[in-house]
Amino acid sequence: MIYFDNAATTLQKPPCVVQAITAALCSMGNPGRGSHLTALDASRTVFGTRRALAELFHAESPDCIAFTANSTQALNTAIKGILSPGDHVVTTALEHNSVLRPLYEMESRGVELTILPADRQGRLHYKDFTAAIRGNTRAIVCTHGSNLTGNLVDIGRIGALARRRRLLFVVDASQTAGVFPIDVQMMQIDILCFTGHKSLLGPQGTGGLYVRPGVSVLPLITGGSGVQSFLHQHPSRMPTALEAGTLNAHGLAGLGAAVRYLLETGVDTIRERELALMRCFYEQVQRIPGIMVYGDFSPSQRCPIVALNVRDYDSGVVSDTLAARYGIATRPGAHCAPLMHQALGTVKQGAVRFSFCHYNTEEEIQTAVAALRELAKEE
Repeated sequence: MIYFDNAATTLQKPPCVVQAITAALCSMGNPGRGSHLTALDASRTVFGTRRALAELFHAESPDCIAFTANSTQALNTAIKGILSPGDHVVTTALEHNSVLRPLYEMESRGVELTILPADRQGRLHYKDFTAAIRGNTRAIVCTHGSNLTGNLVDIGRIGALARRRRLLFVVDASQTAGVFPIDVQMMQIDILCFTGHKSLLGPQGTGGLYVRPGVSVLPLITGGSGVQSFLHQHPSRMPTALEAGTLNAHGLAGLGAAVRYLLETGVDTIRERELALMRCFYEQVQRIPGIMVYGDFSPSQRCPIVALNVRDYDSGVVSDTLAARYGIATRPGAHCAPLMHQALGTVKQGAVRFSFCHYNTEEEIQTAVAALRELAKEE
């Protein structure tokens, strides 16, 4: 199988990730729940993953990193933990439902919501952010990179605006963490939400959020923490403040190994490889008659994603044919990004998404291009 669905989850993991998970399954106890060797080993492993992520994101300390099961849980924690009835929040049409649905829920509870539009190439207009800010605006919540078009958002520019206006800035880095450099201090990010199983190259069931020191986020879930057991309230000190119950320590062992692999290999090296593959694919398919490609490909930096349609064929039919006839895995449909499909005019047809990893090859690219040429010629 040729795997081009890395924006959903990376299939091929570095060998060190598999080894770390296997070793953890055979040796680790429950982190923070005892002083015996297996519990201490688990605690050290979890802390090591915090420390690696803090280094990757340039966080002030490992304690700024709290773990969740995925970015959806992290985004729910952030959005529901900082907004109250009467607050106003600004977001964009680029967002995944993991941002939109929690915001719609908060809107039903009395939070005011402004969604900034995207144009037919999926681009934002940054002046819209300034114009949307009101006296009761509490936060700006936006993605770093569209999971549909691959368009990047200038989060450094938005972060500077948010800091000047004393707003909280929440970033969804699901598509960019591990493939683009993220410096939370330089970019003035207050909360960064990430998942482990995409470009961070870790296992599913891992993710988390960075919270800037001094920012208070109410916990989404409360319960056992391993510390301060006689308190009626959940502990308020990070990272325990946003972690309840037993962590996925076995998965976090794999995530820690993955992040160390990224740090050793170099995020820049991985990104340039993935972007070269993406450009090679894009430059060929966008010239095929009958194929429509979506997004803005003029910037040199963008997510390694190409979304397209073949003539007027349903995207699900195209994706199924690519899999059955050519052994090529892609993602069709709406991609949990309904507002982006409205902006692109693809609500009915959806889109077929090709997303690349540094493990892909030039030969795989050529196979996919040839397959699309054949499909575009069929009546």
